[in-house]
Amino acid sequence: SLLLTKAVELPQGGRLADIGTGAGFPSVPAAILRPDLRLTLVDSLNKRIRFLEALSAALGLNAACLHGRAEELGRTKLRETQQVVTARAVAHLGTLAEYCLPFVEVGGVFAALKGPEIEEELMESEKAIRILGGELEEICRFTLPDGSRRSILRIRKISQTPTGYPRASAKIAKSPIK
Repeated sequence: SLLLTKAVELPQGGRLADIGTGAGFPSVPAAILRPDLRLTLVDSLNKRIRFLEALSAALGLNAACLHGRAEELGRTKLRETQQVVTARAVAHLGTLAEYCLPFVEVGGVFAALKGPEIEEELMESEKAIRILGGELEEICRFTLPDGSRRSILRIRKISQTPTGYPRASAKIAKSPIK
């Protein structure tokens, strides 16, 4: 999770959203290392959000824990307000971009935590990333102590996401951007 802090420059006091956060990875470890960060933790399961609220309070983290679906919250006052948005193992990159890029402010970064073999998925997702206002800046590759490999795609938000996105989850699943 801390590889995020190596792949992305997190501004002092920066706004970091973690979409589909689960148990808070990678954002909570990043905030432990960098307590100045202001977290927005989004998950569709309220049970996880309650856990994250208790965890954030116990650790003294500055975290807003939000129960909801990314495709709905991406159309609210959170739209284009985050400097960095991250997600880990949530969906195919094209789908993930539609969930996450609407939260990123223009000039900000979407950091997608992925496995080692990302080239084909990236090629399949280039159009979606472009339509949603993003541009691949760099693929940061890492080898963990156990020898396993990870990639973090740093996608810069270069223009506003069109108002028609994110679409409803059924529409995203039925007709991914290609």
